[in-house]
Amino acid sequence: MPANKSGPAPKKKKGRRGRLVALTVVLLLVAGIGFGAYWGVSTVRASFPETTGSLKLPGLTDPVDVVRDANGIPQIYADTDEDLFRAQGYVQAQDRFWEMDVRRHMTAGRLSEMFGASQVKSDEFLRTLGWHQVAQKEYDTKLSATTKKYLQAYSAGVNAYLKDHQGSELSLEYAALGFTNDYKPEPWTPVDSVAWLKAMAWDLRGNMKDEIDRSLMTSRFTPQQIAQLYPEYPYQRNRPIVDGGSVDPATKEFDPKGTSTGGTGTGGTGTGGTTTGTGGTGTGTGGTGAGAGTRSTRGATTGIQTQLSSLSKTLEQVPALLGPNGNGIGSNSWVVSGDHTTTGKPLLANDPHLAPQMPSLWYQMGLHCRTTGPKCNYDVAGFTFSGMPGVVIGHNQDISWGMTNLGADVTDLYLEKINADGYLYDGKQQPFLTRQETIKVAGGESRKITVRSTNNGPIISDRDDELAGVGKDAPVADGAPDRGDGYAVSLRWTALTPGKSMDAIFELDRAKDWTGFRKAAAGFEVPSQNLIYADTKGNIGYQAPGQIPVRGKGDGTYPAPGWDPAYQWKGYVPQSALPYEYNPKRGFIVTANQAIVNEKYPYLITKDWGYGARSQRISDLIESKIKDGGKVSTDDMQSFQKDNSSEIARLLTPYLTKIDIQDKYVRDAQQLLNGWDFTQEPDSAAAAYFNAVWRNTLKLAFGNKMPKELRVEGQCLYVRPASDTGPADDQNKLVRECGQRAGDTAQPDGGDRWYEVVRNILDDPNNAWWKTEDRPGHPGLKNRDQLLAQAMKDARYELTSKLGKNIDNWAWGRLHQMDLKNQTLGKEGPGFLQDLLNRGPWNLGGGEAAVDATGWNAAGGYKVTWVPSMRMVVNLADLDKSRWINLTGASGHAYHAHYYDQTDKWAKGELLPWAFSEDAVKKAGQDTLTLSP
Repeated sequence: MPANKSGPAPKKKKGRRGRLVALTVVLLLVAGIGFGAYWGVSTVRASFPETTGSLKLPGLTDPVDVVRDANGIPQIYADTDEDLFRAQGYVQAQDRFWEMDVRRHMTAGRLSEMFGASQVKSDEFLRTLGWHQVAQKEYDTKLSATTKKYLQAYSAGVNAYLKDHQGSELSLEYAALGFTNDYKPEPWTPVDSVAWLKAMAWDLRGNMKDEIDRSLMTSRFTPQQIAQLYPEYPYQRNRPIVDGGSVDPATKEFDPKGTSTGGTGTGGTGTGGTTTGTGGTGTGTGGTGAGAGTRSTRGATTGIQTQLSSLSKTLEQVPALLGPNGNGIGSNSWVVSGDHTTTGKPLLANDPHLAPQMPSLWYQMGLHCRTTGPKCNYDVAGFTFSGMPGVVIGHNQDISWGMTNLGADVTDLYLEKINADGYLYDGKQQPFLTRQETIKVAGGESRKITVRSTNNGPIISDRDDELAGVGKDAPVADGAPDRGDGYAVSLRWTALTPGKSMDAIFELDRAKDWTGFRKAAAGFEVPSQNLIYADTKGNIGYQAPGQIPVRGKGDGTYPAPGWDPAYQWKGYVPQSALPYEYNPKRGFIVTANQAIVNEKYPYLITKDWGYGARSQRISDLIESKIKDGGKVSTDDMQSFQKDNSSEIARLLTPYLTKIDIQDKYVRDAQQLLNGWDFTQEPDSAAAAYFNAVWRNTLKLAFGNKMPKELRVEGQCLYVRPASDTGPADDQNKLVRECGQRAGDTAQPDGGDRWYEVVRNILDDPNNAWWKTEDRPGHPGLKNRDQLLAQAMKDARYELTSKLGKNIDNWAWGRLHQMDLKNQTLGKEGPGFLQDLLNRGPWNLGGGEAAVDATGWNAAGGYKVTWVPSMRMVVNLADLDKSRWINLTGASGHAYHAHYYDQTDKWAKGELLPWAFSEDAVKKAGQDTLTLSP
């Protein structure tokens, strides 16, 4: 495959013969250093699962059949619910136990037991949050007896597999781990499954990073400047999910056809003197006023800057299994009514955007009762999480559903006035709630920590050594004496309150209609997700679920004063008041992390929505197709998922092409943009150049001006020396600028928030953001056109260093590459082991905030940081004509045929047939394994 097409880059792509050659070379090298007797083809293949014949699975009441298709995707057939989930646990352990084991150690803060001292910091932070502790409380006190029964059956299936498999029989990674410690997996427990929902909630937690960043910006920017960097949502241009609606003040029920009414809300005062308003108008928590916090002295602000800076660095090191938290984490989903489809019934699409990893986070599966009834309730298929029973996204025989991140602000950071004995609240000293945690370390001594909590939650600032003496120069104002211990930072988060989201998964799987779907959604408390719906009768709908706090003072955009009762949460938005739609007149529903409702909705959901670039593009594509009676087909839904048009390119390119560039070397690159259609194909030179210009524009206009706490260390660019005024035709003239000059800067991530920031100043050529300071050898830039000209010049030299000076050889995919890495040994293990476990790179199209959301972070380069982790299109007229694809494959075993057999198709935008009915599954089946009592 040529390098300029989507798919693996030629230097890495290997066929079956190539893989075997590479494996043989690696094994010979290993043998040369004394391990050849241990490692070999037999070690690699030892964990491959049995997929045909018959095996015993203790605890079953009747035989269970596991039918796998040509891609190794299993469909399970059983006669009781418990048999179904017991078999699900067994089969997932066959394919993915290493992934499951690492995941449960992460959620429990026990990674050090597997990987040693390098993981202690992460474990300390996760123990402080107490995910596993909360999951245990959920299991003990919140979940239904039926859910517990399913979790127990699932665990028994996993443990049955563990009983007969160990070491290399479980996976290649365990064989490698055996070189460094004597780790052996413990039995699986139901709480291990429940705790995974906490990891999912953490990565989808909302605006905590924005809350920290805004606070750090107060050291350098005015409230007005910060507001410009966090602009209001463009409601008039990018449609919210729900067009209208209102909440009845008396019943607290949401009416999707009602007329919203506004009003004034409760304001606050700003931390460190910040007076940023809550923005907008609305009834209740919204309204006008100042941001969360109390007015404090500049000294107090300086002290908390250091606290939050250290906390921000700590957060970045906590494992993120779903992807980098922030504006990019999200998803696309949409549903089109049968009135506008070629099938006459709804079509539903979904593609969650998560971190690329090996194996994919998702595991495709079908769970079928041979006969549905009181003993066996499920006939469902879709995408599951290894380690958790049930189907998370998919369809059953009656309905289909998809999910995107709702983005609700469900976390608040509180500043705490503390001393050695406790914390201040409402004018009184309160004792900490404390617990001791012991962290076992492979190959080292155990570590003990003390977790301290206030009434707001755990003190997370305790988890960084740099924070020990931070508050000493922070005088505390407003009714409290100066304290040598200064401020601490605690976290309040909905996921730290036991809930019943696990119940909701099973209720979704067996829901038969809109009423059952909404009932299930009401229990999906954490994480908050946009849920879209379609059924075989032709109905479509949307429901916003989740525990969303109702705040007193403040709006969640800045850390709040923990000592002031006025800033406490007052409860949660009533489930009946959460927005929904059912069969809207427009005939389709789109959710892609945009605002849910307009600014008149009376409850504050968040101030940090995604800005709607993807959602509006999807809406425009659908409306264009159905205009004048047109119909949307399954093929159309699939092609929409691969739309890679760039909104910021459409906005900015006309300005770039009009700038008079004198340097021929740069002008040649500028001409790539003439006539460009703004699509980001992997072979596009124009897309490569534009995205480099965009990145450099952000760096010059905003990144270099950020406070030092927000700067990215170690970033380097190749630029032309300032003293060089001759012809720019020699790549050797480039110099590498790093550190204080070019590297010690924080570029924005480049997501659609930054689209709005730039849009708002683009027609103001003398805006202050376009101006840069003078420095030796580099006179300052005075206006928009000078800055854009410099960005085009810098981009030209950057791409020359990366792709060569001949622009004919440039291609977006050569810059924008995806690597699939094993999330543990594939990142930290020895080089030869990384070669065994990792795959890639793939040259991709798409981009940041495009529908084909192959995201990249402008602060770090063009490498793909999140992707559509799976794609599905469900045909409610004929479920057997639905389509799906995973990022990698069914197997988590390196060199197995299904390790990454779907990736090439995924990169091209292809989907696999999705058999559902028993006849279709049998027809597609390749292997059948019978599990017997």
